[in-house]
Amino acid sequence: MAETARKKIRIGDLLIQNQLITEQQLTDALASQKQTGKKLGRAIIDLGLVQEDQILELLAQQLDVPFIQLENFDYKVDITQRLPEAYARRFRALVLLENENKELVVGMADPTDIFGFDELSRILKQPLQLAVVRESELLQALDILYRRTSEISSLAEELGEELGEEADDLDLLEATGAEDAPVVKLLRSIFEDAVQVRASDIHIEPDEKVLRIRQRVDGVLQEHVMNEKRIAAAVVLRLKLMSGLNISEKRLPQDGRFNIQVKGRSIDIRISTLPAQHGESVVMRLLDQSEGNIDLNGTGMPDTILQHFRHQIIRPHGLILVTGPTGSGKTTTLYGALQELNDSEKKIITVEDPVEYTLPRITQVQVHDNIGLDFGAVLRSALRQDPDVLLIGEIRDQETAEIAVRASLTGHLVLSTLHTNDAITSAMRLIDVGLEGYLVASALRAVVAQRLVRRICHSCKTEYQPDQQEQIWLRALQRNGEAEATFYHGQGCSHCNNTGYRGRIGVFELLEIDTDMADALRAADPLAFGHAARQQPSFKPLTQCALEYAVQGITSLEEVFRVSEQLAEESLEHLPEEAV
Repeated sequence: MAETARKKIRIGDLLIQNQLITEQQLTDALASQKQTGKKLGRAIIDLGLVQEDQILELLAQQLDVPFIQLENFDYKVDITQRLPEAYARRFRALVLLENENKELVVGMADPTDIFGFDELSRILKQPLQLAVVRESELLQALDILYRRTSEISSLAEELGEELGEEADDLDLLEATGAEDAPVVKLLRSIFEDAVQVRASDIHIEPDEKVLRIRQRVDGVLQEHVMNEKRIAAAVVLRLKLMSGLNISEKRLPQDGRFNIQVKGRSIDIRISTLPAQHGESVVMRLLDQSEGNIDLNGTGMPDTILQHFRHQIIRPHGLILVTGPTGSGKTTTLYGALQELNDSEKKIITVEDPVEYTLPRITQVQVHDNIGLDFGAVLRSALRQDPDVLLIGEIRDQETAEIAVRASLTGHLVLSTLHTNDAITSAMRLIDVGLEGYLVASALRAVVAQRLVRRICHSCKTEYQPDQQEQIWLRALQRNGEAEATFYHGQGCSHCNNTGYRGRIGVFELLEIDTDMADALRAADPLAFGHAARQQPSFKPLTQCALEYAVQGITSLEEVFRVSEQLAEESLEHLPEEAV
């Protein structure tokens, strides 16, 4: 098998022989390869001359080796990690399994790389069997499988040894700031691991005897515990230096931000420190600035809701609210709306705390409460800047709410957020903060409420039977003829770090204010408003949207319950009496 794998293959000639490309197309691809430095096969694929699978299947046939799809492959981590990560990434290779002949089956994105195959044979010191894999799937698998847990532990131990018993010496801690210092290597490894697993937050929490590093992946924290508790001060100090915070202040909370480059990606990091019993707790929010423009199509909003929401944001004036708890994707939805509104004919101003993403042609203002530049002060000045569209990061108090409502009544489109459970309670919240009902009724146009639920991992997705409590919930769907649906959950595998989930999707509800709802707002009658909202033909509650995702096999019923107990209570309230 090794001799077969080592056979020299000219990919261009092979494609011509099989009439997949012409001589002229090969010439064009060679010219592109020379200009970009890519391998010929990748240049041909990027030019759209041949599909990647066509090339891989042809190579597998020519070499008489299998073409393995990694999306659903069940990895054995102890087998895959026999090949060090540096070599796996360098040669675009992954050890998949050990067969009955004691051969290691190695998947390669470029099976024509003879030098790479020879180097893998030398490194692994075991007979190899070649397999062909997609490059995109291989790179994704590398990020999943080569977690940096052991590397982080090793660097933490090295830093602890360097600090010794003098961990509280400020001069010694400052000396750890050199680029080759263990604390710098440790933080670099922590950030790289977080980016690889798509973590949204990193928590650094000193305890009495240990240091906990937790990463929030798909909304759920994953914990890594280290015994080197004394390194916490050095880690916090380095982070403060990176974000320009006061390193001598340990008694008060501080907020800052900095930018780092990780694997060629620009990551903006917001940092918050909090004095705790055993040292300063640090939480960092990771914002990937390299993902490109955020658009509404990427939010996962259902087509019917998306169509109605787009109709609302193109109106010349009025107030539109996006509501949900922290981490529910509100900012993504608002920035997606701004992207669609952003053209040369509109003046758009945002007032945020903090500014999360930088958008061209939009005037973005950062709130600084400590110098008196709060939402109210910025908004009053912003209205003198002749805006067409105004985005307010959050309506927190009566003053901000009044300015937002009055701006929407004087010819401005105002977008903002509220921290409420659903769309129906959001409208009444404006009255609760002190606004007159008639002002809210005149200004408010629509409310979007949203949550994020985790997607079932495709690699370990399997059917399951809902339990008794879930069956009670499912009776709410009988009115739509969906009671006989098949439901799924994830069993846990190497692709999803044994969680059963990979990625998230938004759950949305859209409430468009009509005459009956406006009348209820004027009367400040929450019961009448809720009744009128539920009678609206286009209104679909969050619970219904989430359960439909479960019916479609996108998420599990367990995940719907986990994300929000409030959703469960709301659903049970509206079940028919005979179903409860």
